[in-house]
Amino acid sequence: MSEYRTHTCGELRAANAGETVTLAGWLENVREVGSNFAFVVLRDFYGITQVVVETADMMQTIKAINKESTISVTGTVRLRESPNPKLPTGEIEIVPEKIAVLGRCRYNELPFEINRSREADESARLKYRYLDLRNPAVKNNIILRCNVVAALRAAMTAHGFLEITTPILTASSPEGARDYLVPARKHPGKFYALPQAPQQFKQLLMTSGFDKYFQIAPCFRDEDARGDRSPGEFYQLDMEMAFASQEDVFAVLEDVLPPIFAKYGTYDVASDAPFRRIAFNDAMETYGTDKPDLRIDLTVTDITDLSQGLGFAPFDGQVVKAVPVSGCTLTRKQIDKLCADVEVQAGRKPYWLRIDENGAMAGGVAKFFAPREAELRSALGLGNNTLVLIAAGKKTEAQKTAGVMLKMAGAQVPGHMDVERYEFCWIVDFPMYEIGEESGELEFCHNPFSMPNGGLEILLKAERGEVDPLDIYAYQYDLVCNGVELSSGAVRNHDPEIMVKAFEMVRLGEEDVKAKFPAMYNAFCYGAPPHAGIAPGVDRMVMLLAGESSIREIIPFPMNKNAQDVMMGAPSAVEQKQLDELHIKSAFEE
Repeated sequence: MSEYRTHTCGELRAANAGETVTLAGWLENVREVGSNFAFVVLRDFYGITQVVVETADMMQTIKAINKESTISVTGTVRLRESPNPKLPTGEIEIVPEKIAVLGRCRYNELPFEINRSREADESARLKYRYLDLRNPAVKNNIILRCNVVAALRAAMTAHGFLEITTPILTASSPEGARDYLVPARKHPGKFYALPQAPQQFKQLLMTSGFDKYFQIAPCFRDEDARGDRSPGEFYQLDMEMAFASQEDVFAVLEDVLPPIFAKYGTYDVASDAPFRRIAFNDAMETYGTDKPDLRIDLTVTDITDLSQGLGFAPFDGQVVKAVPVSGCTLTRKQIDKLCADVEVQAGRKPYWLRIDENGAMAGGVAKFFAPREAELRSALGLGNNTLVLIAAGKKTEAQKTAGVMLKMAGAQVPGHMDVERYEFCWIVDFPMYEIGEESGELEFCHNPFSMPNGGLEILLKAERGEVDPLDIYAYQYDLVCNGVELSSGAVRNHDPEIMVKAFEMVRLGEEDVKAKFPAMYNAFCYGAPPHAGIAPGVDRMVMLLAGESSIREIIPFPMNKNAQDVMMGAPSAVEQKQLDELHIKSAFEE
């Protein structure tokens, strides 16, 4: 019992009938039935309770209170004449003796109806997020997030990991996304940076003798928003293990995640350990993406050899990929819409043909394949009512377009996607290097701190021209669930000699490594253990568990797509005095 209530609004049951109680919460709704009779809905964090007004005095009191005011109600619990089985408190109601206003809502009109806030414009929801969060459907996502974080902490602790917090103010990183910078008042002209991830700190912990580290780590990156990424800040289950291999990391997450997904997920089926391992190149060839959704049973087939010399210019000299979709009865209009959507997302035009219900090949580019129809049917295993989606371009372009086709067709054509489950997989064997799109030169593909498969020897062979650097693979891995990348990780390069040689491949020498990563380089020179880690994204994890398509739905106070907090008015201008203290002059004078 507290000063304001004896029970919560989700607590009372039939057994409480006859008791005098006090509830407190928000006035959700008033439904007047007569001049002196009304049903009042009182809501708090725990649920709702019906209050029945039956006297003129009480009617006058309740009519003077705006909806969403906080009130206390003292009265007697009685059984309802017509119980509501949909509510936990649906067997009872309160007959009030006293109603008091605790916090008055001073507005007659709300920005949106609380229980339908998810239908409101997103800008209004973010501006009045404190009202949006009163909606039980929105609030439940935040409760889910709390429960998942608690379960992750408990599981990691049970596995012998220590939760250690790492600095928020640190040095700017020369790699990765754009930093958020913080001016250093005591050091004019210099800046701290908010960490993009605790990467270097957690590796330094391994060199310090800690065996297993984790934290629910805040990370800050000045990136643009998208459906599965929030601008500004995000959280990850950051972990690192000393004297550990790739398989050691896999074993921990394969033990930690499935029970949490099965317990808290929208779907109660999650992959059992061990998760499927798929090499990066195989994933690109088979699924057209390194983030495959294994709930979809479609795959990509290379038909380049069958597509040359057909008299169709878009195929000649290009890599051509096909996605056969059996049991497809989409109309021509629906196929055209599907292809248009693929083109928007992939940036390249897809092509198509189909085997109709009578077994005839028709539509789209079918006439060009007529001379090789038998070969095409055999290569793709085509039966009646099969749609064949086709992508062409440079290898990576064709793969990407095929991946989009596969994903969209799997979701739209019945029978190809088992939606209600969580399918995990590991993407492994990432290339260590790639040719940069902008630079045209060799660059790190995934993570510069990863251990190359083959160690120093493979790097020396590449230096001597015996091995193509693009054929060097690394102990790098991604954890993917239902087509969403949850995490990237790696076995770390803990040997200074191998680290320097790896950076020399991208035109950076030992002095560059020392300058860019001084603490880690020096620490490794004092004897570092082999170590490996990973950092699954908590926000993306909860988004999947909640069945949401936007990550903003599971963040208590998210920014909008332009990295603005419209509720608090951030980012905002500051006083000249503050700029002067920080030795900063703004280039944008009002």
